[in-house]
Amino acid sequence: MPLLRIRTEIEDRPGRLAVLTAALARRGANILGLSVQVGPEGVVDEFIVDMPASGADPDGLREALAAAGGTRTAVVGARPHELVDEPTRALALVARLRQDPRALPAALAELLRAGEGVWQDAGTAEAHALPGTAAEGRDVLLVPVGPRRAIRLAREGLPFTATEAARADALVRAVLPPAGGRPASRRVPLRDGTQVVVRPIEPADAGAVRAMHERCSPGTRRMRYFGPKLFPPQRDIDLFCEPAHGLTLVAEGPDGSLLALAHLVHVLDPGVAELAFLVEDAWQGRGLGRALAGLLVVLARDRGLVELRATALSENVRMRRLLTSLGGRTRRTGDPGVVEVRLRLDGRGADGVRAAAPRVSAPG
Repeated sequence: MPLLRIRTEIEDRPGRLAVLTAALARRGANILGLSVQVGPEGVVDEFIVDMPASGADPDGLREALAAAGGTRTAVVGARPHELVDEPTRALALVARLRQDPRALPAALAELLRAGEGVWQDAGTAEAHALPGTAAEGRDVLLVPVGPRRAIRLAREGLPFTATEAARADALVRAVLPPAGGRPASRRVPLRDGTQVVVRPIEPADAGAVRAMHERCSPGTRRMRYFGPKLFPPQRDIDLFCEPAHGLTLVAEGPDGSLLALAHLVHVLDPGVAELAFLVEDAWQGRGLGRALAGLLVVLARDRGLVELRATALSENVRMRRLLTSLGGRTRRTGDPGVVEVRLRLDGRGADGVRAAAPRVSAPG
């Protein structure tokens, strides 16, 4: 019986995976492996299936999955050795690279089952134009390795996903020397020329964070928290300071008071983080939110993230406009009063728009 790897993109809604598996079952598929990955507009479900010869026709499988809601479906042959535990395989590759870091191109190619893995000068391609570049009928993935080099992966028949880009970046980071710590403080100019200092939050900021929340109107707090929350307690501030939680930035005004909070929060999906902002009323409309968003985009790329997500009230027009102007795409949620905006960092958004980095300078 043929062994196949099938990948299809589907809307990220409850029950959609069950519809796909039912469609495969009707063709006699025995599902031996399943992974869920990040796609341009939804999720990418990848199956390894054992198929009867009568149901293994690629065109027929694509038609069956299209009827079940799948799009961009790819069907390629698989081999029995691909039926391995993915975390174990990745850890084995890390152990191999600890002994021989020069084998990084081959290890990345093995990790993503690419037919080609070669070094490339990072100056010949944009460092984060990661997946989805077609070349000679193949899909190409550029994985940055430091500021000057990249590894070019290519394979046929199966486009790279954003999740695979995140996996490749994680493998590189596992073997490279550790990077620096928290981002440095920096001065950010606003539209009127005012300079604010943006830096990571500290536990001692709890009082200033509370004072900023008290200066915010109930409407501003509602847009941020979807309810009448007054201010984050000390335990939340301590959590914001934990690197494992993500990254929280504060903006300091000329008098040293805090004007805004910006969060980059890790989630379970590989290569994905959530964005959230709160800007004091008196400082809204002056470019501070845009500067913070642009800075978080830069820092997210530096961390190897490939997608940022933000949940907002449908009426929060300012937040939606900000993120869509950076290339984000708005999606409905199960609540008609709430939307989700997804901002891709790897060049694979459906509209192809890249987020622009802010112009910032080091503190003077």
